[in-house]
Amino acid sequence: MAAESKVLVGVIGGSGLYHLDNLTLIKQVTPETPWGLPSSPISICALPSGTQVAFIARHGPGHAISPSAVPARANIAALKSLGVKAVLAFSAVGSLREEIAPGDFVLPTQIIDRTKGIRPSSFFDGLSVVAHATFGDPFSNKFVHWLEGRVGKVLEEHGQGKKLHTDKTIICMEGPQFSTRAESKMYRSWGADIINMSVLPEAKLAREAELGYALIATSTDYDSWREHEDAVTSADVFKVLQDNAALSRTVAATVIDELHEAAEEGHILTEAAGSMQFSILPRSEKTKPEDAAKLSYILPKYFSA
Repeated sequence: MAAESKVLVGVIGGSGLYHLDNLTLIKQVTPETPWGLPSSPISICALPSGTQVAFIARHGPGHAISPSAVPARANIAALKSLGVKAVLAFSAVGSLREEIAPGDFVLPTQIIDRTKGIRPSSFFDGLSVVAHATFGDPFSNKFVHWLEGRVGKVLEEHGQGKKLHTDKTIICMEGPQFSTRAESKMYRSWGADIINMSVLPEAKLAREAELGYALIATSTDYDSWREHEDAVTSADVFKVLQDNAALSRTVAATVIDELHEAAEEGHILTEAAGSMQFSILPRSEKTKPEDAAKLSYILPKYFSA
């Protein structure tokens, strides 16, 4: 791509966030990746400054894809193929803590995995190449810390009392059903602060593709741990989704310009850049050419077509 048309930032919209505001649509693309087609056409849009961003709806147009069926490998691979370096993901979450009220925003730094092996979680699955990506810090911490002040400022100016919570742990469950009360209490005892159905395998795949990844989570409910209240329902969630989505669009519009500049400079993405170099076990004559060609789509530095 020419310098003036770089797309360095990819935004993944979650439940309720199906588009971004104040952007001019340039085109829609649907890259056919070795892992299939992405959830939705990817909108390449321009901010008033000319900065471009790629937007994808995680659950597809009209929210037609359940969390377990999201083609996360195709989504991440498609963004990487467009030149994206930083992925800013949004997700609705349930709160497991009294202080994280519906409507609040959260920047998590840790993940507990409660998915059940249904979702393909690696680009290397079934291939003749083995890789063990480092995942002790599942988000790009420099990226997350970069976001803290900027998201906090937007909430101060436009949030009408909504708070930002940082350094929290998100638990990712399978779904599509919500938690039982016993599970919700167990997750609290494990130290989890919020819960969703989407952050995995998305974060794992972003790491394998050497993309910086951060999640802006928006609380919609208190899950099912409160003894004297009804368990969470979809109706409860949808009541809060619309307001959260509108504020999320304001956050995105505010930070994308600066994020593009930071991604181009690279200082917030150093944890992702080159992270797979020592994760890929020594390749040998047993590496199939077709597998190397497939992996070259996301890791051209290490594999050739």
